[in-house]
Amino acid sequence: MKVILVNGSPREKGCTYTALCEVADALEKNGIETEIFQVGAKPIAGCIGCNVCLKNGRCFVDDPVNEFVEKAKTADGFVFGSPVHYAAASGAITSFLDRAFYGKGNVFAGKPGAAVVSCRRGGAASAFDQLNKYFTINSMPVVSSQYWNQVHGNTPDEVRQDAEGLQTMRTLGSNMAWLLKCIQAGAAAGITFPEREPAMKTNFIR
Repeated sequence: MKVILVNGSPREKGCTYTALCEVADALEKNGIETEIFQVGAKPIAGCIGCNVCLKNGRCFVDDPVNEFVEKAKTADGFVFGSPVHYAAASGAITSFLDRAFYGKGNVFAGKPGAAVVSCRRGGAASAFDQLNKYFTINSMPVVSSQYWNQVHGNTPDEVRQDAEGLQTMRTLGSNMAWLLKCIQAGAAAGITFPEREPAMKTNFIR
């Protein structure tokens, strides 16, 4: 089994990366393969709702989003990490996720997801809440920890001093590994993901 951890920070090995590494280490210790996917420092275009991806399976903007979606098809779980910018997830990861998830529920449904946020001091709760919404609208089990999945620090060295935050990351990794193994055991016993009804849309203004 494999989990992809997405680093939504423009800094390749900054605070968010430090937190994700702690999660990845716990997953690896539990026999789960991991890969940290870097969104990068280049601009990520937002979704314009053109529906091109619904027709050919790829966004017309050829950037890391397309690469990630291809990897996501064979992944078993996901952790999305972001620094906190103005009490919200970074603009890069927001644009990234808007396009990665748009019209691709079949890629993510039934696969566990978790969010991780990194902040200097405040705003973590609202950024954490924002990221979790991508999971809950795509039939993904949301993995929790012993506290909200956040670390504090202005530098990687400061994050490494956040003992509670790092423990929260390790617990998150262990919990995700446990859930993945439960899903695998259930599948081996013939328990499959529920069949979905055809989507229904209700428009309130007619």
